[in-house]
Amino acid sequence: MLYNYIKSLHLIFVVTWFAGLFYIPRLFIYHIEAWQKPSPDKEILSEQLKLMTKRLWYIITWPSAVLCTLFAIWLLVLMPGWLQQPWMHVKLAFVALLFVYHFKCHQIFKQMQNDDIRYTSNFMRMWNEVATIILFAVVFLVILKSAFDWIYGIVGMFVLVALLMLGIKMYKRYRERNPDA
Repeated sequence: MLYNYIKSLHLIFVVTWFAGLFYIPRLFIYHIEAWQKPSPDKEILSEQLKLMTKRLWYIITWPSAVLCTLFAIWLLVLMPGWLQQPWMHVKLAFVALLFVYHFKCHQIFKQMQNDDIRYTSNFMRMWNEVATIILFAVVFLVILKSAFDWIYGIVGMFVLVALLMLGIKMYKRYRERNPDA
């Protein structure tokens, strides 16, 4: 019975962590694009976006990452046999990648809080898809519970990445033709 409560809490914080990781690059995009506007719009938008980003990052994303991890560890304590499963090793590798992504987002967050704009909005649109790819990989691993089937998942992820990149390029062309979109 305890297991189901811990699993539920883990999943809730997985969802909220990913919500933060999906939205933070969007705010980065808006911040980058705000810097291309004339004054005083640039400064007004930048300050608002910094506040929104700070609240998202410290009130939702970071606490969710910590709680998700604590509940995941608790689940592994309750089910130590999972650590012997090959699919769990692959999943934990993707979780490690997710933390690398999270820490890189934190670095970008800190830069943007200091108005240090180092990336283009197009780069951020592609960066935004990294969390999507990791989410797909982890969900398929957990549901299929097969380290072998993840090979098919990798092929599927390459197809997904290709479709995402195509979508980003199509959206960029659309925005170039319709600047107010």
